[in-house]
Amino acid sequence: MTVPDGPRPRPVWQRATLLIAGFVAMLYAIEAVDAAAPADLDSAGIEPRSADGLWGVLFAPVLHADWAHLSANTIPLLVLGFLVLVSGIGRGLAATAIIWVVGGLGTWLTAGAGFVHIGASILVFGWLTYLITRGIFTRQANQIVIGVIVLFVYGSILWGVLPSDPRVSWQGHLFGAVGGVLAAWLLSADERRRRRSPAVPSSPFG
Repeated sequence: MTVPDGPRPRPVWQRATLLIAGFVAMLYAIEAVDAAAPADLDSAGIEPRSADGLWGVLFAPVLHADWAHLSANTIPLLVLGFLVLVSGIGRGLAATAIIWVVGGLGTWLTAGAGFVHIGASILVFGWLTYLITRGIFTRQANQIVIGVIVLFVYGSILWGVLPSDPRVSWQGHLFGAVGGVLAAWLLSADERRRRRSPAVPSSPFG
Protein backbone atom coordinates (compact mmCIF):
# COMPACT_ATOMS: atom_id res chain seq x y z
CA MET A 1 0.00 0.00 0.00
CA THR A 2 1.32 3.43 -0.87
CA VAL A 3 0.85 6.45 1.33
CA PRO A 4 0.00 9.66 -0.52
CA ASP A 5 2.58 12.37 -0.20
CA GLY A 6 1.73 15.39 1.91
CA PRO A 7 1.74 18.88 0.47
CA ARG A 8 5.13 19.76 -0.92
CA PRO A 9 6.90 22.74 0.66
CA ARG A 10 7.08 25.87 -1.45
CA PRO A 11 10.34 26.41 -3.36
CA VAL A 12 12.76 28.58 -1.46
CA TRP A 13 12.42 31.45 -3.95
CA GLN A 14 8.67 31.56 -3.30
CA ARG A 15 9.16 31.58 0.46
CA ALA A 16 11.81 34.29 0.13
CA THR A 17 9.45 36.38 -1.99
CA LEU A 18 6.58 36.00 0.47
CA LEU A 19 8.77 36.83 3.47
CA ILE A 20 10.34 39.98 2.07
CA ALA A 21 7.07 41.17 0.51
CA GLY A 22 5.30 40.58 3.82
CA PHE A 23 7.99 42.46 5.72
CA VAL A 24 7.79 45.48 3.41
CA ALA A 25 3.98 45.40 3.57
CA MET A 26 4.29 45.48 7.36
CA LEU A 27 6.49 48.58 7.10
CA TYR A 28 3.79 50.32 5.05
CA ALA A 29 1.14 49.30 7.56
CA ILE A 30 3.23 50.70 10.42
CA GLU A 31 3.76 53.97 8.55
CA ALA A 32 0.02 54.21 7.87
CA VAL A 33 -0.70 53.77 11.58
CA ASP A 34 1.96 56.34 12.43
CA ALA A 35 0.43 58.84 9.99
CA ALA A 36 -3.11 58.31 11.32
CA ALA A 37 -2.55 57.83 15.05
CA PRO A 38 -2.19 60.74 17.45
CA ALA A 39 0.84 59.08 19.06
CA ASP A 40 4.23 59.54 17.41
CA LEU A 41 5.55 56.03 16.77
CA ASP A 42 8.85 57.40 15.52
CA SER A 43 9.73 58.40 19.07
CA ALA A 44 10.31 54.68 19.73
CA GLY A 45 13.51 54.80 17.66
CA ILE A 46 17.08 54.75 18.90
CA GLU A 47 18.01 57.51 21.36
CA PRO A 48 21.80 57.29 21.70
CA ARG A 49 23.12 56.37 25.15
CA SER A 50 19.69 56.68 26.71
CA ALA A 51 18.48 53.70 28.73
CA ASP A 52 14.95 54.05 27.37
CA GLY A 53 16.30 54.70 23.88
CA LEU A 54 18.02 51.31 23.91
CA TRP A 55 14.61 49.75 23.17
CA GLY A 56 14.84 51.56 19.85
CA VAL A 57 17.36 48.95 18.70
CA LEU A 58 14.36 46.62 18.34
CA PHE A 59 12.03 49.11 16.68
CA ALA A 60 14.14 51.54 14.63
CA PRO A 61 14.36 49.48 11.40
CA VAL A 62 10.56 49.30 11.07
CA LEU A 63 9.97 53.03 11.63
CA HIS A 64 10.29 55.81 9.05
CA ALA A 65 10.09 59.58 9.19
CA ASP A 66 7.53 59.83 6.38
CA TRP A 67 6.32 58.14 3.21
CA ALA A 68 9.24 59.52 1.18
CA HIS A 69 11.71 57.98 3.63
CA LEU A 70 9.98 54.61 3.38
CA SER A 71 9.60 54.69 -0.40
CA ALA A 72 13.33 55.44 -0.80
CA ASN A 73 14.11 52.22 1.09
CA THR A 74 11.46 50.03 -0.56
CA ILE A 75 13.17 48.82 -3.74
CA PRO A 76 16.54 48.10 -2.08
CA LEU A 77 14.72 46.25 0.69
CA LEU A 78 12.81 44.08 -1.77
CA VAL A 79 15.81 43.30 -4.00
CA LEU A 80 18.51 42.83 -1.37
CA GLY A 81 16.22 41.12 1.12
CA PHE A 82 15.13 38.61 -1.50
CA LEU A 83 18.76 37.85 -2.47
CA VAL A 84 19.71 37.33 1.18
CA LEU A 85 16.78 34.97 1.84
CA VAL A 86 16.81 33.00 -1.41
CA SER A 87 20.15 31.36 -0.61
CA GLY A 88 18.59 29.85 2.53
CA ILE A 89 15.75 31.14 4.69
CA GLY A 90 17.31 30.23 8.03
CA ARG A 91 20.71 31.64 7.10
CA GLY A 92 19.12 34.79 5.72
CA LEU A 93 17.10 35.35 8.89
CA ALA A 94 20.22 34.79 11.01
CA ALA A 95 22.13 37.35 8.94
CA THR A 96 19.26 39.81 9.33
CA ALA A 97 19.23 39.35 13.11
CA ILE A 98 22.97 40.01 13.35
CA ILE A 99 22.68 43.13 11.17
CA TRP A 100 19.66 44.36 13.13
CA VAL A 101 21.44 44.09 16.51
CA VAL A 102 24.90 45.28 15.44
CA GLY A 103 23.49 48.19 13.45
CA GLY A 104 21.22 49.26 16.26
CA LEU A 105 23.73 48.93 19.08
CA GLY A 106 26.44 50.68 17.06
CA THR A 107 24.07 53.58 16.44
CA TRP A 108 23.04 53.70 20.10
CA LEU A 109 26.68 53.81 21.22
CA THR A 110 28.11 56.33 18.74
CA ALA A 111 25.41 58.58 17.28
CA GLY A 112 24.96 62.14 18.43
CA ALA A 113 22.61 62.77 21.33
CA GLY A 114 19.43 64.75 20.85
CA PHE A 115 18.19 62.85 17.81
CA VAL A 116 16.03 59.75 17.37
CA HIS A 117 17.42 57.39 14.75
CA ILE A 118 15.00 55.33 12.65
CA GLY A 119 14.79 53.61 9.28
CA ALA A 120 15.28 50.30 7.51
CA SER A 121 18.45 51.60 5.88
CA ILE A 122 20.28 49.75 8.67
CA LEU A 123 19.09 46.56 6.97
CA VAL A 124 19.71 47.86 3.45
CA PHE A 125 23.37 48.61 4.18
CA GLY A 126 23.79 45.37 6.14
CA TRP A 127 22.25 43.19 3.45
CA LEU A 128 24.36 44.96 0.85
CA THR A 129 27.70 44.30 2.55
CA TYR A 130 26.59 40.77 3.46
CA LEU A 131 25.92 39.95 -0.19
CA ILE A 132 29.15 41.59 -1.34
CA THR A 133 31.43 39.85 1.17
CA ARG A 134 29.93 36.41 1.80
CA GLY A 135 31.44 34.98 -1.41
CA ILE A 136 34.86 36.18 -0.28
CA PHE A 137 34.52 34.13 2.90
CA THR A 138 32.83 31.06 1.41
CA ARG A 139 34.71 31.12 -1.92
CA GLN A 140 31.61 29.88 -3.67
CA ALA A 141 31.50 31.04 -7.28
CA ASN A 142 27.77 31.76 -7.42
CA GLN A 143 27.94 33.94 -4.31
CA ILE A 144 30.96 35.81 -5.65
CA VAL A 145 29.08 36.53 -8.89
CA ILE A 146 26.03 37.78 -6.97
CA GLY A 147 28.29 39.95 -4.83
CA VAL A 148 29.93 41.53 -7.87
CA ILE A 149 26.54 42.25 -9.48
CA VAL A 150 25.16 43.73 -6.26
CA LEU A 151 28.28 45.86 -5.86
CA PHE A 152 27.91 47.14 -9.43
CA VAL A 153 24.21 47.99 -9.02
CA TYR A 154 24.09 49.28 -5.45
CA GLY A 155 27.71 49.89 -4.47
CA SER A 156 27.45 53.66 -4.84
CA ILE A 157 25.13 53.91 -1.84
CA LEU A 158 28.01 52.79 0.39
CA TRP A 159 29.10 56.43 0.40
CA GLY A 160 26.21 56.79 2.85
CA VAL A 161 28.40 55.38 5.65
CA LEU A 162 30.23 58.73 5.69
CA PRO A 163 28.96 61.81 7.55
CA SER A 164 26.95 64.08 5.26
CA ASP A 165 23.46 65.43 5.86
CA PRO A 166 22.91 65.88 9.63
CA ARG A 167 19.36 64.62 9.14
CA VAL A 168 20.68 61.28 7.85
CA SER A 169 21.77 58.62 10.34
CA TRP A 170 25.09 57.72 8.77
CA GLN A 171 25.93 55.80 11.96
CA GLY A 172 23.04 53.45 11.21
CA HIS A 173 24.38 52.99 7.69
CA LEU A 174 27.92 52.40 8.93
CA PHE A 175 27.09 49.90 11.65
CA GLY A 176 24.49 48.18 9.49
CA ALA A 177 27.29 47.65 6.96
CA VAL A 178 29.61 46.41 9.71
CA GLY A 179 26.89 44.00 10.81
CA GLY A 180 26.59 42.68 7.26
CA VAL A 181 30.31 41.88 7.04
CA LEU A 182 30.22 40.29 10.51
CA ALA A 183 27.19 38.19 9.54
CA ALA A 184 28.93 37.01 6.35
CA TRP A 185 31.99 36.01 8.34
CA LEU A 186 30.12 34.28 11.16
CA LEU A 187 27.76 32.38 8.86
CA SER A 188 30.59 31.16 6.64
CA ALA A 189 32.35 29.44 9.56
CA ASP A 190 31.50 25.93 8.33
CA GLU A 191 32.93 26.57 4.86
CA ARG A 192 36.09 28.16 6.28
CA ARG A 193 36.53 25.27 8.70
CA ARG A 194 36.22 22.73 5.90
CA ARG A 195 38.91 24.54 3.89
CA ARG A 196 41.31 24.42 6.84
CA SER A 197 40.74 20.71 7.52
CA PRO A 198 43.50 18.64 5.92
CA ALA A 199 42.39 15.97 3.51
CA VAL A 200 42.45 12.47 5.02
CA PRO A 201 44.99 10.36 3.05
CA SER A 202 43.60 7.20 1.57
CA SER A 203 44.91 3.85 2.72
CA PRO A 204 47.39 2.16 0.34
CA PHE A 205 45.42 -1.04 0.98
CA GLY A 206 42.14 0.49 -0.24
